[in-house]
Amino acid sequence: MRGPFTALFLREVRLAVRVGGGALMGVLFFLIVVTVIPFGIGPDLNLLNRIGPAILWIGALLATLLALDRLFQADSEDGSLDLLLMGGHPLELVVVVKCLAHWAATGLPLVLATPILSIFVNLEPIQIAAVVATLVVGTPALTFIGAIGAALTVTLRRGGLLLAILVLPSTIPVLIFGVSAANAAVTEPMPFLTPFLYLAAVSLISTVVGPVAAAAALRSGQD
Repeated sequence: MRGPFTALFLREVRLAVRVGGGALMGVLFFLIVVTVIPFGIGPDLNLLNRIGPAILWIGALLATLLALDRLFQADSEDGSLDLLLMGGHPLELVVVVKCLAHWAATGLPLVLATPILSIFVNLEPIQIAAVVATLVVGTPALTFIGAIGAALTVTLRRGGLLLAILVLPSTIPVLIFGVSAANAAVTEPMPFLTPFLYLAAVSLISTVVGPVAAAAALRSGQD
């Protein structure tokens, strides 16, 4: 079973990078968010340092949502989704592979760009390490949660706005725990490990619930 899923993963990564430049577009949007907000706040380096992790997390969240509407819609438009539904492999595993490919093409570049973009918000090295660690753990949750909204809106034209409305409330716990853990790395006596473990728990739950719910939504949408 590893052969078809590996082929599907590589196909999804190639399409995500080729169609609309998924990785580049996400990083550029991330860059725009992180650079524009400091201009609006002003040259207060202490303030930027305090809210820097939140700026980076909000930018990563919005950049992830940017490409979610294409997660299943492209397959629906060219008929590939029907083949996946009629295939002999569990649809839940297909969704997992597509989500992992989406994260590799969009979420991973955001994580890699974070140390450089952290300079714009005056973060210390320990804060940069904390933000990177929380993004590594938390961004997969954004993808798996977003997969549910993408599956629900797959049959709608221009469903990007509805997708954002559906997904954003569910991503608030990820945002809260991610920012809390990043801030706790330099704020005493609040421990870093507690919110980080909560963030990991949310990611694990979304990894299980997301594919099951998305697969159910895809099946119901094709009935």
